Amino acid sequence: MANLTDVTDADFDSEVLQSELPVIVDFWAEWCAPCRAIAPIVKELAGEYEGKVRIVKMNIDENPAAPGRYGIRSIPTLLAFQGGQVVEQVQGARPKSALEEMVQRLT
Repeated sequence: MANLTDVTDADFDSEVLQSELPVIVDFWAEWCAPCRAIAPIVKELAGEYEGKVRIVKMNIDENPAAPGRYGIRSIPTLLAFQGGQVVEQVQGARPKSALEEMVQRLT
């Protein structure tokens, strides 16, 4: 399994928007039970698609700027970025198959 990278408001542009690989950002918070429920799935997908798609996490409580910029109103929210643009969004806890479909559309 891959280690998930935590991104911050300070490095969001360089880590996500300027990435050569497609990036999925998991917007989450420690107090969010659905976020904790999908965390193992997100980590597993990061390992399975390493080198094809980057999957990173962003704690919305510690980093309010990027979630505000992208209108994140509920968590968990996963945004898929390709070429610096949002190409897909998934909200709420979803089964692995739904999240995997999102990842596969980026490869």
